Amino acid sequence: MKEVKLTEGSIFTKLLVFSVPMIAGNMLQQVYNLVDTLIVGRFLGANALAAVGSVYTLMIFLSSVIIGLCMGSGTLFSNDFGASDEEMLRKDIHHSFGFIFLATVLICLVIYPGQGWIQRLLQTPEELWELTGTYMTVVFGGMIFVFLFNFFSYLLRAMGNSMVSLVFLTISALLNIGLDLLLVVVWHYGVGGAAFATVLSQAVSGIGITLYSIRHLPLLREKKKAAWDWARLKFIVVNDVMTGIQQSVMNFGILMIQGLVNSFGTTVMASFAAAVKIDTVAYMPAQEFGNAYSIYVSQNFGAKKRKRIHRGTKIAVLTSVVFCGCVSVLIFIFAPELMQIFIDAGNTAIITGGVRYLRIEGACYAGIGLLFLWYGYFRGVNRPQVSLLLTVISLGTRVALSYALAPHTALGVCAIWISIPVGWVLADVCGYILLKTENRK
Repeated sequence: MKEVKLTEGSIFTKLLVFSVPMIAGNMLQQVYNLVDTLIVGRFLGANALAAVGSVYTLMIFLSSVIIGLCMGSGTLFSNDFGASDEEMLRKDIHHSFGFIFLATVLICLVIYPGQGWIQRLLQTPEELWELTGTYMTVVFGGMIFVFLFNFFSYLLRAMGNSMVSLVFLTISALLNIGLDLLLVVVWHYGVGGAAFATVLSQAVSGIGITLYSIRHLPLLREKKKAAWDWARLKFIVVNDVMTGIQQSVMNFGILMIQGLVNSFGTTVMASFAAAVKIDTVAYMPAQEFGNAYSIYVSQNFGAKKRKRIHRGTKIAVLTSVVFCGCVSVLIFIFAPELMQIFIDAGNTAIITGGVRYLRIEGACYAGIGLLFLWYGYFRGVNRPQVSLLLTVISLGTRVALSYALAPHTALGVCAIWISIPVGWVLADVCGYILLKTENRK
């Protein structure tokens, strides 16, 4: 499939053409969890929904570590591609694959023996332990496929090809829907069936994109292997780990919030489980646009086209703010109807809780849209530590306010929802100041 060279041509058109398949692909990736939530909520009940929602947050955290490492390497691949340095690209692919594969194996070796401790950390209610444990045991088996898909997806994107990921995710999403219906609705395998559907679908996308990449990228078929360059490997590890920490810190903060939400009981857990799926899909296009912008920045950074980066930043900010504003209006208006996609209309308490979350947090999507751009910019210029700093500011504010206010004030669980946009705004201001400082340098 045709590659998109982001170092030349119309900036807006190139960003749009490149980002749309990424947005569509991530939307399909969300289908994995949306279908689980829909079918589990409708056919297995509130307890099963709460259990799946709790594990979903943990799964996102662990996946974010792997995705962050792949994202960090993707930035280096983009730099190499923008600079037309094929030898360095070959070396970076070789070193990055070995490092991230080893990291994935270590995560799996740690997570399985520690499931009981994890459930206690998440304050999972005792009546949900069996359901949560069943779903957790199965779904974590897909971590290796998460690695394969994201590694080769970021490699292909770095070289201007964002369509292949969309193709494999389309196939995988359709398979996931069919397997969910078969394993949960027809064969009555419960939450374990929903987990198996997710893992099998991940296997199709992960293995499929791996085989495609080997066939279509000559660099991966060459018998000549890049010699180990320990200095370069150290640079890759530091770069990837910083990006991985940034992604995992972001999701660890969300994981801590999940623990606080769990302390409010099953009804609030179920509200949060459904609402956060809607929330994730709502601002996901802004997140993927930020990732596309990051690749745009990194290719132009490798090609030393600083003025083009500056022009692209202005276009990206305007595009993201307008889009997020429109989504916020839609979420505010249709929040009750969106909640009823996952929850039966008779469960009014769960629906009311989810609507409150969406109308408080969803009114401020422009804040997170800008934050995704700041993350992307600093990754693209090989300064992932700044992205990490902004994440700490955003999530630190959110966690601190939530734990300080939710259990001890009349705001209750609403304090958790209010703290989210407060953290976004604070990090946005810091990101803007650091961006202006970077430009002056």
